[in-house]
Amino acid sequence: MSTDTSGLTQLGQSTDLPQTPEEAVLERVPQPRKGERYLVRFTAPEFTSLCPLTGQPDFAHIMIDYVPRDWLVESKSLKLFLGAFRNHGAFHEDCSVMIGQRLRDLLEPEWLRIGAYWYPRGGIPIDVFWQSAPKPEDMWIPDQGVPPYRGRG
Repeated sequence: MSTDTSGLTQLGQSTDLPQTPEEAVLERVPQPRKGERYLVRFTAPEFTSLCPLTGQPDFAHIMIDYVPRDWLVESKSLKLFLGAFRNHGAFHEDCSVMIGQRLRDLLEPEWLRIGAYWYPRGGIPIDVFWQSAPKPEDMWIPDQGVPPYRGRG
C-alpha cells in the first residue's frame, strides 16, 4: 500500500528550522488504513521554549496521542514545528494548547490529546493537559507513563 506524498514540501530535503511556530508548515499525508481505528503517539522528551518575561529556557516532555480519521501528521514537519518553539516566548499553557489546536485543525482527528510535562522553574513544575474531544472508550489508549515530578526525594 503506497501513501501519496506528492504534496509534501519538507520531507526528503534540507529544511531550515522555522523561526516561529506560526511560520512552521505542518504537513499531513493520507491515512493509509481507512476504516481501521488505532492510536498514534509522538513523544518529544526534549521540547524547549522561552519564558515570555525573562527569556530563560523552559523544558518539557511532550506526549501527543491521536486517533486519525483521514490524515496523519508528517513527522518531519512535526519535528520542525516543535523545534520552532525553541526561540518562542510563551507561557507553558499557551505553548501546550497551541500545539494541540494546530494539530487538531490540520488533521481533524477523531480524538487528540496533549500531555505537556514541564520541568520546574522557580521550584514549581507545571503540567498541561488538553484534548480535542472526550476520550474514546472503546479503544486501547495507554497511559502516557510520565511520572509526576518528585524532586530529588
